[in-house]
Amino acid sequence: MPDVSAPTLFSRLAAEFLGTFWLVFGGCGAAVLAAGFVNPDGTHLGIGFLGVAFAFGLTVLTGAYALGHLSGGHFNPAVTFGVFLAGRIEAKAVLPYVLTQIVAGIVAAAVLFVVASGQSDFAIDPTAPGSFATNGYGELSPGGYSLLAALVLEIVLTAVFLWVILGTTDGRAPVGFAPLAIGLTLTIIHLVAIPVTNTSVNPARSLAVAVFNPAALAQVWLFFLAPAIGAAIAGLSYKMLFAAKE
Repeated sequence: MPDVSAPTLFSRLAAEFLGTFWLVFGGCGAAVLAAGFVNPDGTHLGIGFLGVAFAFGLTVLTGAYALGHLSGGHFNPAVTFGVFLAGRIEAKAVLPYVLTQIVAGIVAAAVLFVVASGQSDFAIDPTAPGSFATNGYGELSPGGYSLLAALVLEIVLTAVFLWVILGTTDGRAPVGFAPLAIGLTLTIIHLVAIPVTNTSVNPARSLAVAVFNPAALAQVWLFFLAPAIGAAIAGLSYKMLFAAKE
């Protein structure tokens, strides 16, 4: 008999939509609204790089605990791709997952844009690195890092992220700690990568805010390519090296 308790594909996609929305709105929202906040009296109250890194990590941590049992808690096309290559998700679900994540990210960025626009002097500067929490390389890198540096870093960090996800959700791993490890890993990833690319490791997150910034949109291809390569490296290598034998 079929498992009537198993989530339907619709439920899984709904969970992915909510989780991706929360990741983009919470993480990018922290970067746009709170990272450099200054009081009218000149007091700096912004959360800075550390606060933004924790915002992204905490959105994934809380989202995974709340929704991971429904959809797996991917919230990221690169994660879905890597999990698929590792044999953890069926092929027919990959495209619906990815499309849902992309749409959810854009919706979250649109809501963030409406909120940010409530401040009279808000404006997106296409020439400024990280404007509206966008990712970039070269002149759009926060630290002026090259395309090659951005490519290598995003590949490596996405692979690490997938290895942690695959390892902590392995049936042999301690139960209940996966979201915590995954969220903390994403925090570390942001602490490393914000100066270089403003941190992607997630094509849906990158595209969502780039839609509102033409200069960043021209560079967003890198933040699809690099995470896909990193996810493929991790998904295939984990399956080959660590998959449980039947």
